[in-house]
Amino acid sequence: MVGKKIPQRNEIPDEHKWDLTPLFDNDKKWETMFVEVETQLPIYQKYEGRLKESVETFKVAMDFHLGLTRKIEKLYTYAHLKSDEDKSNQLYQGFHQRALNLSTRSSEMASFMTPEIQSIPDEIINRYMEDAALGELRFYLEKILRYKPHTRNQKEEQILAMSREVASGPSQVFGQLDNVDLKFGNIIDESGNEMELSHGNFMTFLTSSQRELRKKAFFQYYKAYRDHKHTLAATLSNSIKKDFFYSRARNFNNCRISALFSDNIQETVYDNLVKSVKRHRDPLFRYLNFRKKALGLKELHFYDTYVPIIDDVDFRMPYEEAVTVAVSAVAPLGEAYCQALEEGLLGGWVDRYENRGKRSGAYSSGCYDSPPYILLNYDEKNLNSLYTLIHEAGHSMHSYYSRKHQPYVDHDYTIFVAEVASTFNEALLSRYLLELYKDNPKMKAYILNREIDNIRATLFRQTMFAEFEQITHAIVEANDPLTLEVMTENYHKLLQLYFGDSLILDPELSLEYLRIPHFYSAFYVYKYATGVSAAIALADKVVKEGDTARQAYLDFLKLGGSKFPLDELLEAGVDMRSPEPIERAVAHFDHLVDLLIEMQ
Repeated sequence: MVGKKIPQRNEIPDEHKWDLTPLFDNDKKWETMFVEVETQLPIYQKYEGRLKESVETFKVAMDFHLGLTRKIEKLYTYAHLKSDEDKSNQLYQGFHQRALNLSTRSSEMASFMTPEIQSIPDEIINRYMEDAALGELRFYLEKILRYKPHTRNQKEEQILAMSREVASGPSQVFGQLDNVDLKFGNIIDESGNEMELSHGNFMTFLTSSQRELRKKAFFQYYKAYRDHKHTLAATLSNSIKKDFFYSRARNFNNCRISALFSDNIQETVYDNLVKSVKRHRDPLFRYLNFRKKALGLKELHFYDTYVPIIDDVDFRMPYEEAVTVAVSAVAPLGEAYCQALEEGLLGGWVDRYENRGKRSGAYSSGCYDSPPYILLNYDEKNLNSLYTLIHEAGHSMHSYYSRKHQPYVDHDYTIFVAEVASTFNEALLSRYLLELYKDNPKMKAYILNREIDNIRATLFRQTMFAEFEQITHAIVEANDPLTLEVMTENYHKLLQLYFGDSLILDPELSLEYLRIPHFYSAFYVYKYATGVSAAIALADKVVKEGDTARQAYLDFLKLGGSKFPLDELLEAGVDMRSPEPIERAVAHFDHLVDLLIEMQ
């Protein structure tokens, strides 16, 4: 019996798609702006060598540069959103490549600006920064001047700018292979229907109560990665080598310092995370052992770690209902926040459902001149989809507030704080659902189980990923070979360390690192773990302390990128320079495990 197939893009109703007309009404207008920007690139030459002439000349040059960059971001946003709708659509793949190329050429033309700003005598640049006409640029200039020890001369900067497009090769190859070419075959679902296994429904199968079904889905899914393991290992290895090249070119001691520098994050923050989580693995082991017992299993495998411990809970929540629940959950943030969120989620921000060729997973994107867009692959039978919706909504509302309250030059917040805003919303959702189902022990336990698994995946698993990144980059930095065998062996050791004897490690699981897109953005994943730790602390403050804490949190969202992330979080009420938030997050996890065990 043939079940539902993944629909083509043109089979998805328009009301279920995002509305990109605030960016461009049609492709022709995109082409018009593309040509306009392209013809303006030579104007950069007009300002080369003149930035120290006067405040007036400097401001005109900066206004031109930021204005052109803003237009390029608009072009790129449209192109990447359209290309992610269907990775097999060659027209929009072309748009995406052209936008990347335009950005590279713009960076090449502007490559003189940073070294020239850094070469301006101190007395002149200090006078510039005190001038009221450049008030909005003060923090922007401070960040540029910080990079003085890591900036090359003009010709070298031009070459580095020219290399950007080529350097994106490993990530692009992985994206095309993972989203378009990999096929996972068909599988018989719980109802006896044959359907295509995909990124979008893989996690749904792992939550099936039928162990043989989730086992089959696991091995069938990983077979595709095993069959392409050499290619995938090569793309990841070369991506890490790319990171090493740029860290050396920028005169950083190592790749991690290079990645953390722009956010002004000390290595101790990263180290505190890894050390604290590894020191407190016992609650994780206790939970996994309880999970094995609750499921009545002799052995616990990875494909047993997502199925709800509480059975006979038939979860089904259509998208529109999920929006209602999400808005209700964030009520502690006030009426204005809720109204803006509801209007966006129902009014064109979201591309809701999976279609053939669509980028897997979920994200929030956009630019200064667009709404905050959300890509989803929503599945109404999967509770994780509700959490994903409110997670991405947290990102989007962060963008909404930052663009509303900050000038273009300071609106773009860092990923470090972005993951706080998203997981903060998840924390509020869990609180809301636990209260909503307080008189329904089975549903309450189901939600509690989901919250535990979310923290497990975000705090413990992402920290393991973070340690893997540190290990693999260190291997390249030592000029040792980073092969498939080396990466697989190191990943297997981490699995043993983080899961102990509580989990049977099937050989396929040691290839998990080959399917993680975030590894192509170096030292990114640790921010999920620090983010959930900060979010747990801040959500607790907002719920318990009321108006003052809520306003502090909303003010934090409004800061955008106008300060360094650790300083922004300190204003919100949490100090991530200390291991204390990590310790609190682990303690919170431990408490939830206690509650769940007590309910059984």
